[in-house]
Amino acid sequence: MNIAIIGLGLIGGSYAKATKARTLHTVYGFDLDQEVMMFARMTGAMDKALTDELLTECDLVLVALRPGATLKWTADHAALLGQGKCTVVDICGVKRAVVGEMAALAQANGFQYIGGHPMAGREVGGFVNAQESLFDGASMILTPDANTDVKMLELLKDYFTDIGFAHLTFSDPDEHDRIIAYTSQLAHIVSGAYVKSPTAQKRRGFSAGSFRDLTRVARLDENMWTELMLDNREYLADELRILIDNLKPYLTALENNDAEALRACLREGRIAKASAGGN
Repeated sequence: MNIAIIGLGLIGGSYAKATKARTLHTVYGFDLDQEVMMFARMTGAMDKALTDELLTECDLVLVALRPGATLKWTADHAALLGQGKCTVVDICGVKRAVVGEMAALAQANGFQYIGGHPMAGREVGGFVNAQESLFDGASMILTPDANTDVKMLELLKDYFTDIGFAHLTFSDPDEHDRIIAYTSQLAHIVSGAYVKSPTAQKRRGFSAGSFRDLTRVARLDENMWTELMLDNREYLADELRILIDNLKPYLTALENNDAEALRACLREGRIAKASAGGN
């Protein structure tokens, strides 16, 4: 296949590196940063810089941009995408904000579209941090609809598993955003809030795995995460309220020196973790 990757940051760059290292597909890359483009070419992560002419020859286009930029780029290139009758997959971290408009552009211009979101990442961004192995064992979420072609899904399954994904997970945009508010976005808020304690500046020599695990994702791109969180603000606010309510009994138990109440809170957390399963 000829594959275009729009945006060569951490995720787009990892798609490019994994595709070139693990498949025979041709990769055409595009990024606004010309230094990134040069680096991607020099490291073998792409075959050529994407042009309008090459775009019409692509079988698959992965748009690895923020939601607003994804919509703008796709609208600006919709006619060219239709000429090639390619498949477009956006890989934004929210889906309701993009899927409806992207699907409408696809129908109006004659290309196929499906929303996607790789369940993989790092706390540092940029092409220099992209990894061929980033997607190993991860889930690739896709949001098919009534217009989704089965052959397209088969093609995507083969491609995504070839570059390391363990399986595909199918969802609708609403379910995706509701769950991702909890599994991803809330975790970033908690991490950022936790590390704001003045004690964090005095913790050297006193911290180990628990501190590292809880603070890792506080190192984030605040511009990207602001856009993602505001696009999903209703579900994220709901999860934040639940968390705040769940914290209150711990505080009350400590303030009252209530061992039984504290033990019950801790037990409930342990049981909830066991029932949730996973890492």
